[in-house]
Amino acid sequence: MKDYILFDLDGTLLNSMPYHAKSWIETLQEFGIPFEEKEVYIHEGALEIEVVKKIFRQKGIEVTTDFIKELFEKQKKLFKERYASYVKPFPEAFPLLEDLKREGKVLGLVTSSHEDVLKRVVPEDFLSYFDIVLTGEKTERRKPHPEPYLRAVKVLGVSERDVIAVENSPAGVNSAKSAGLFCIGITITLEPEFLKPPADLVVKNHLELRKILLNGKA
Repeated sequence: MKDYILFDLDGTLLNSMPYHAKSWIETLQEFGIPFEEKEVYIHEGALEIEVVKKIFRQKGIEVTTDFIKELFEKQKKLFKERYASYVKPFPEAFPLLEDLKREGKVLGLVTSSHEDVLKRVVPEDFLSYFDIVLTGEKTERRKPHPEPYLRAVKVLGVSERDVIAVENSPAGVNSAKSAGLFCIGITITLEPEFLKPPADLVVKNHLELRKILLNGKA
């Protein structure tokens, strides 16, 4: 069993994706760009500029880097002002993290969200479970690029083979696998086929995840 576990935040431990989806859809509507909730879930966390350009290109829309940066800022502002107050950790997340810490696991948070958003939506007692917290602005490249997980592993000072990542989105899974980590996908927002492959395992909920992480199944 691996002793180092890195968690994604949005849609994995935090019930935030419905609100991120609302803010993205409303932001894009302002520019006349149609987007559905399922599309937001599929592309969650994919914040690399070239990846975002490709997503829009698939919809027949060419966008500039400056336009994408403007979208990011508008979405973040709308989310913080209108929806952040509704966001809570999943009820099962607290006991999961508490049990893992009791077993001596070293926990990390690797999220595309920026620190200012994190402070608005995550309680201090929740953050206290994590030995490291790596937010989106602390890396040059974003998921699905491997840099976020490579940076977290470097901070931990361990080998990639000693670390598990837990993710709920294709971009997150690809980031973790590209970094050489064992990755567990959790089907909170998407069906298993969106996560595996390349996820090594897929679980349906936090209770199943808890059994695997505590019983040496990964």
